[in-house]
Parts: sequence; C-alpha cells; structure tokens
Amino acid sequence: MIPIHGYDGQRVAVFGLGLSGIATARALQAGGAAVAAWDDSEPARAKAADAGVPLSDLAAADWRDLAALVLAPGVPLTHPAPHWTVERAREAGTEVIGDTELFFRELARSGAQARVIAITGTNGKSTTAALTAHLLRAAGRTVALGGNIGTAVLDLPPPGSATVYVIEFSSYQIDLTPTLRATSAALLNVSPDHLDRHGTLENYAAVKARIFAGLAPGSRAVVGVDDAICGAIADGLDPALDVVRVSVLERLRDGISVRDAALAEDAGGTTQASLDLDAARCLRGPHNWQNAAVVYALARNEGLDAGEILSGLKSFPGLAHRMEEVGRVGPALFINDSKATNADAAARALACFDPIYWIAGGQAKEGGIGELAPYHGRIARAYLIGEAAGPFGETLAGKVDHVQCGTVEAAVAAAAGDVVRDAAPEPVVLFSPACASFDQFPNFAVRGDAFRAAVAGLTGVVMAEREAA
Repeated sequence: MIPIHGYDGQRVAVFGLGLSGIATARALQAGGAAVAAWDDSEPARAKAADAGVPLSDLAAADWRDLAALVLAPGVPLTHPAPHWTVERAREAGTEVIGDTELFFRELARSGAQARVIAITGTNGKSTTAALTAHLLRAAGRTVALGGNIGTAVLDLPPPGSATVYVIEFSSYQIDLTPTLRATSAALLNVSPDHLDRHGTLENYAAVKARIFAGLAPGSRAVVGVDDAICGAIADGLDPALDVVRVSVLERLRDGISVRDAALAEDAGGTTQASLDLDAARCLRGPHNWQNAAVVYALARNEGLDAGEILSGLKSFPGLAHRMEEVGRVGPALFINDSKATNADAAARALACFDPIYWIAGGQAKEGGIGELAPYHGRIARAYLIGEAAGPFGETLAGKVDHVQCGTVEAAVAAAAGDVVRDAAPEPVVLFSPACASFDQFPNFAVRGDAFRAAVAGLTGVVMAEREAA
C-alpha cells in the first residue's frame, strides 16, 4: 500500500467502491485522512464495509467540509452527464480527482526518485504494460505494475529509489489525473472507443494525448503512428521531448519499425539495432509487433540492451485470455483468446494462424462476423457456441465448414477430435469468440477459464505454465 499523507486531519470523499475505491480509502486512512466512502450499489457498499471502509451517505453530506472527491474511473466525469457526486463537488468548489492523481501527489511529496512509465492506447495497453514490466524484471529491476491492469495503483508498494512503476492508464484515469508526470510515456493508438464517456473522438484523443503533458524536457515519448490521430499527436509534441515513433505499416527513417516480424531501430535512415520477433511466440501478429516495438523503445530508455530485450520478449508468457497458449496435444496448439469480444479483436487472432479450428460465439455484437470474410481461407472448421451460434452459422454457410456445439466444453471436445487428424506442422484450436460472454458467463475471464479447464481435460494434453503474477 502507498499511504497518502496530503490530507492528514481532513475529510475526503471516496465514491465508487470497487478494487481501486477500497484501496484509495485504505491509503487515505493510512495517511491520517477521515474517509467518507459511498457507492450507489448496496452490494458494493457491503463489500467495502466488510473490508473496514467507513461508509457515509454522500447525498446527505456537507460538501463544504470535504477536501476532495476521489472518483472511481468507471464513474462518469463529464459524459453523458456528470455523476451526481461530481455535480455536488463542483457546486461546493471541491476538487474531483482519481486514485492515480493521489499516486503522483504522494510521489512528489515523498521526494522518492522512483521512475514511472505511463502507458495508454485504445488497444494493446495491457499487453504493453505487462510486457514492459516483464522485461524490466527479467533484467533485474525492481518493478511495480498496476493501474488499469491487475493491481490498483495505491495497492502497489511505497516508492523506493530503485523502483520502476509501470502504470497502465485508461482514458478515464487520465481524465482524473491533472498532475500526471511520468518519467517516460507511450501512446499506442487511438480509435473510436468510449465516446459515450468523452462526447467526441476529438475529446477522447485529447485526453489520451495528455499522457505526455507532464513529461520533462528530454523525456521519452513513444507514439504508434499508424493511425492518423496518433500521427498528428506525435507531430504536435514538444520538440524538447525525445519522441520515438513506432510503425508496423512502413519502415521509418527515424523510429522503430516492424515488418514481417523483423524489428528495426533506425536513426537518419541508418539501422542502429534489429531483432527477430519470430522467436517471441506469445507476440504474434502486427498488433503484438506494435506492442513489442513500443516496449523496445521504453526498455531501451531504461538502459536495457537489445540482447536483454530479446530474451525478455522470448520468455513473455502473454496475458491470460489474450492469445494465450494454454496447451498442446501433439503438434496441435490450443489458444485462449477469450478477450476477443468483437469481430475486430477476433480478426487479429485469425490473422496469426493457419490452419485454424475456430471456436466462436456468445452474445453477438452489432455487425456480427461479416468483416471476417478475408480470414475464411485460414479456417479448417468452426465450432459455434452460445446465442450467436445460429446467426454465425448463417453467415458462414457455404463459405466455412462449421458445426453447432452450444457450449465451450462441447466445442473443445469436437475441435480436439478434428485437429489431431490434421497433418499440418502446427494446427491451432483458437478460442476467439468475437462475442461478449454474458449469455453463458459473467465475463470473458470466466469464459476463458472454462476453455482452459476443458483443454486440461483432454487426453494427452501438455498444459503451458503460467508466469506468477
């Protein structure tokens, strides 16, 4: 835990009592603040009370007595309308911040020389953050990984001079962190997302770009420039920054490029270093090459050499439920990509393998899987589950061989029976549903666990080992 000392003897409101809210309340209490915590959900309040968090109905509070409102990132700040707590705070002149803002204030107050690597983007930020932390740990650094991934930022260890914090930021968290001041920062990409919470794509992009706002001159700013929005953001950054551009679509004269799994670091058209990403089995496909290239730039800034980086890339096990290798039966590889909750995400996985025994379905998103037609030639057979099984079967009719399976367990059994007869060097059973999970599972993680359990029950399977968190 990182105790927050800036509110000693003051009363602070905490709204939103998920993991980050409970961590915030504890950190404030540890620093001497009086906490008034609340949530609109009664079960959330009960869970927080069981954890020792003091509850106070903020609807009945005198907001003039509150020094700050620490808002959970999942609570609307501006769009579609400010949450009622935000309106009450603004009426009383009470500042509205997030737990990540408390983190930076405590870092500044403590005077610790800890380094902070801040990472954001519409897609790939969790893999990039986890991969950055993995490389630094493998090189012997003291690393704390958290924020929008895994551990709430205030549940991380207190800062030490040798600590490197790797913090994943969502746009919601950036919005609540006015003094975000990282040592280095990365923006992978920007595409339309969360517009219900930001109003317009322009607002969303502007929030994402603030990941760089507090960088000191000479600090490294890494930008994926394969979308026009990020290209414009890179061009508009302070020239005093060390701006590193990353592309997987073209060879950059100055920057880091990846084409056909070959990473090249160029300056003035001269190659400074190169890596073969084919050896990084859990980083397949252009989207993961971009992640690896961004991490390469961040790791080089932390003093790692190309050999240390390649070693870390090769040993990275990937994130659970994101193109995760879970096991093998003979040469056949079983991949858990349960995080692919829409067709665009599934396309990234389908582009990486051939032949594919594809398990898909669940609660369909708007548009279905029509956009996946370019990948039909890679699919040996599809195994359809959940509510979308019927509609997906209609889409694939006459184009892709498929069978109705209903459940994950039945699909795994059917796919396993077929894949072992495939003579390809490495046929793949790919669980990339292209759907939400809510017809059969509470979330994609539980769905992915069901896939892993079904694979573990197969005869002759050798399960992959997972890296400890």
